[in-house]
Amino acid sequence: MQHNTARTKLEQGNPIYGILSPTSDPVICEYIAYAGFDFYMIDAEHGAITLTEAIHMIRACESAGIPVWARIRSVDEKLILQFLDAGISGVMMPGIRTAEDVRRLVAAVKYPPLGQRGLGPVRAGDYLMGKLNQLQYVQWANTQTAVMPQIETLECLQNLDEILQVEGVDGFIIGPRDLAMAMGYYDGPAHDEVKKTIADLTVKVRAAGKWLGTVAATAEQANELVAQGANIILNSTQGLIQSAAKTFLKAVGR
Repeated sequence: MQHNTARTKLEQGNPIYGILSPTSDPVICEYIAYAGFDFYMIDAEHGAITLTEAIHMIRACESAGIPVWARIRSVDEKLILQFLDAGISGVMMPGIRTAEDVRRLVAAVKYPPLGQRGLGPVRAGDYLMGKLNQLQYVQWANTQTAVMPQIETLECLQNLDEILQVEGVDGFIIGPRDLAMAMGYYDGPAHDEVKKTIADLTVKVRAAGKWLGTVAATAEQANELVAQGANIILNSTQGLIQSAAKTFLKAVGR
């Protein structure tokens, strides 16, 4: 696991911009990195991505100079461990409902004394063959890894006050599509009530001293969200391709 430069930018008060992608091709990771994004988020919830494929993607991101995070499908401690051991430096967790879910997530991501992550001579720690000894690696890894539950269920909204008190959480990511679905808007999040809920969540989470991330389909949306207080902005590979394709085809009269 390399230095988490995205985390450093957030700690310096800067917003960061990244890509959430369900693709398994490491070349795409290189494209995103060299294009100038701050981080790459592997979508291992909706994407059919194996751990072996993830390792190749992580290597590609590292070689191109950006940290790689992952959305993992559930609070499965052993699965989270495998992604962390492969070298990711942040976990975005969907389906969060209770403070206990979040406590389990923190325990899975952090080494003792902050959590209960198991230790092995793995890739993230240079197989314990690098410059850091075991104690130095454990302490360093705990400063680098990021814990980011998703807010996308009504239960999470109802329990948010308690969830915000859980130690070890760095920030929250709002899932606008699933949140809209949970609120009864099955056609998407472009409704005033959903927008207000996201704006209110942004204020509440930021007031608690946590990062707040969400999805922006356009640069204009991204700027609006940052102005409201969001500091982690996600787009998608398919979204970028679609946007660029529409702009190009419109310009050539197609």
